[in-house]
Amino acid sequence: MAGLRRPDLWAPGCRRPWEELLAGRVKRRKHNPESEQKLKESAVQLLRRHLNLEDLLLEVEDPPCKKLCLSKLIDCDRAEACSDRSSSFIGSALRDRALRLGVPVALLAARMVAYSMEQVCAEPGHPVLLSSEQRKKVASLLDVAQYLLAHSMFSRLSFCQELWRVQSSLLLEAVWRLHVHSVVSLQELLESHPEAQAVTVWLFGNLRVLCEQMEASCQSGDTTRAMLSDFVQLLVLRAFQDNSDLGRTMESEKMSQVALAVLQKMLNFALDSLAAGLQEESPAHKAVRCWFDVFSAHSCCVIAPDPLKKFFHHTLVQTLTHSPMLKVSDAIQMQREWSFSRTHPLLTSLYCRLFIMLSPEEAVRCLQEVLEEQEVNWQRVLSCVSVLVICFPEAQQLVRDWVARLMAGAFERFHLDSMVTAFLIVRQAALEGPAAFLSYADWFKASFGSSHGYHSCSKKALVFLFKFLSDLVPWEAPWYLQVHILSPPLVPSKYRCLLTDYISLARTRLADLKVSLENMGLYEDVSLAGGITEVSASLGGNQPRSQAAQDVEKAISMFEHTGKVPAPVLEASIFRRPYYMSHFLPALLTPRVLPKVPDARAAFIESLRRSDPADCLLHGLHGLMCLRMDKIPPSLYAAYCQACATAEEEKPESADSKMGTEPGFVEEALGPLRAALFQLRALMADPTQYDVLSAQMAVVAEKLGAVLDHRRNEVYSEEMKIQLSILAPDVPRQHQAVVDLLLTAFCQDLMAACSFVPPERQGPWATLFVRTLCGRALLPAVLARLCQLLRHQGPSLSAPHVLGLAALAVHLGECRATLPEVDPGLATATCSLPVPEFLDGLLSCHAGESMLFCLK
Repeated sequence: MAGLRRPDLWAPGCRRPWEELLAGRVKRRKHNPESEQKLKESAVQLLRRHLNLEDLLLEVEDPPCKKLCLSKLIDCDRAEACSDRSSSFIGSALRDRALRLGVPVALLAARMVAYSMEQVCAEPGHPVLLSSEQRKKVASLLDVAQYLLAHSMFSRLSFCQELWRVQSSLLLEAVWRLHVHSVVSLQELLESHPEAQAVTVWLFGNLRVLCEQMEASCQSGDTTRAMLSDFVQLLVLRAFQDNSDLGRTMESEKMSQVALAVLQKMLNFALDSLAAGLQEESPAHKAVRCWFDVFSAHSCCVIAPDPLKKFFHHTLVQTLTHSPMLKVSDAIQMQREWSFSRTHPLLTSLYCRLFIMLSPEEAVRCLQEVLEEQEVNWQRVLSCVSVLVICFPEAQQLVRDWVARLMAGAFERFHLDSMVTAFLIVRQAALEGPAAFLSYADWFKASFGSSHGYHSCSKKALVFLFKFLSDLVPWEAPWYLQVHILSPPLVPSKYRCLLTDYISLARTRLADLKVSLENMGLYEDVSLAGGITEVSASLGGNQPRSQAAQDVEKAISMFEHTGKVPAPVLEASIFRRPYYMSHFLPALLTPRVLPKVPDARAAFIESLRRSDPADCLLHGLHGLMCLRMDKIPPSLYAAYCQACATAEEEKPESADSKMGTEPGFVEEALGPLRAALFQLRALMADPTQYDVLSAQMAVVAEKLGAVLDHRRNEVYSEEMKIQLSILAPDVPRQHQAVVDLLLTAFCQDLMAACSFVPPERQGPWATLFVRTLCGRALLPAVLARLCQLLRHQGPSLSAPHVLGLAALAVHLGECRATLPEVDPGLATATCSLPVPEFLDGLLSCHAGESMLFCLK
């Protein structure tokens, strides 16, 4: 064994001190104050994290906090308990006990107050709120804590750690009152929690219960609103405030993650509840409504604009991308169910509040970015488009420009996603009516019906278009197939096979659905834009005959405006001969007692019978083809004349007259419209509800469309004119009650709104109301009724009616560019007049009474 030893190392003369041995292993570091300070902070943080005050106190004595519990003090009268003498007594007792135990008084005080807070919150009561008795006790306890803080006898960090040990019994209001009384801030308390996930779950659960109970806690209404506002303010600031200048610590990073996670959980809860279906006034419904109220202006006014805008932008993005389970094929089939009037009011209110902060420009930009970069929930995206075009008229042009960019990009790069997005957006906006967007048929014609269409640049573009349309066929609604077949894209003759192949495929699809193209109407019907099953059912039985009657009424109405046979009728007489001969003409030539002075129907029949080939040329149809096709065969016209003569001899009562004069029929048709108008007037009486007036106007427009047999009002073309006789204005019988109801409602709404705020602060309701009146089917009747009122009944009208009609005239003047001109039917009139000049001509100043009326 001795031979194994190394004498050179173990010999006494070779021993070296420790300093020399370590000198070569560790280089001596230079003194660095910053590193030294960081080391001290890390050491203190380590001690604080691992210090267990409870174990420390148990080593010295049985828990002294129970002996020093303040329950007896806070149970007595608050004024006596919280006097300076009582607080000084408590402080003195704490110092003595801490000295005997050999522990810092601040740690002992923190443990004592936390234990007392636990005892108060453990009493039976509300899940997140304090009872009145508990509030008194907590107030007394907070006064003691403030005294201890003022005398440097209270450790905030230790207090927070002690509170989190009993978080299961900790009430949210108690935590909030600690913040309000400056004992410990919400941020400091949340940052002190050792586990981010645990504090996220705790805060989310408490906030959800708080929202559910917001309306139930009537006596604590101000308290609950203040609590929610303070928590939201903290969460938004910590999640979205830019802290780059302040420097980030581990705690601040953790707090930002917790704040963002809690906000995200609350939004996910609300969106999931909406998707699952909410029963009115259920706890979930109340919670979602309360949380969405957070986004209102009065709730967010205390938050700085920059983080608030980031919060709203983040919320919109998350709403559009939440649970993206729906495919494009689902969106094509179901998007009619996602129109404005069918979207849940809570979701529309959320969109409106987000858009008010973000502005329509930013909202459209956000939609564009989300659709380009992320997978989306199509139901939320398309309902968002509907809210934009309905509630924010300035966004309508932004959406049109966006669609134009999408279409240009789609055909430039042959990008299918851009094409799909554009078609879905156009169809969604078109569902909201002409006041929001042009009809899908008009857009399709404008986009592809000329040599300047998107598809006209090359054969590759044509192939791209028809490949896209063909891929849509399995999911298309019959109405869209009808548009594509009857108004097909303009295709050069050498590529005609592309069009014929698509039309053959579309006709086959209609046959599979048992929908006859010949039996479909000439004009767009909102009810035909729905699902396949619904449409197939609606077109069964007597639907073609009913549809033909609607087409006849629409064609006669258009003929009254223009004096010409409408293009859809001419097209149907050539390309849709079976429907035209079997349904349209029988509906038009229904026997009746002919009036002594030919009416619009008689004039239309005569004009159709003597159609000029020039009319066909004006509409792009071949003149010789028009000559070969008799618009009304002589035999059919002779039978119609004979039947009318027989009806004249028998003098039967007109079925149409019966239907139009039966009170029950009129009331049943106008009931929903009257209810919608009444709700609009109720909103006028509450200035705080002016942000939802546009939404209610969309409901009014939908109910009006139902009264008008679901016929969609279309946009006027420039060459159209309204034929109207000033001397004998006549309001069509089927429109008389509707027009009177709308004009009366407009006058009453104006008076109701003016009783609270001046016209310039009433929002866009009047403009939207007038646009609703300017639909093609209703405008002639509106102008005829105004002619009766202003020219023939003016001086007898009451002051509210005069004021309402004056405002109506002003708003009609604003719509001048989109309205057709009016032919007043006077021999002295050399030309037609714009609507404002026509209304001005109705006011005559021939006598003092009429002059006074004109001045009013």
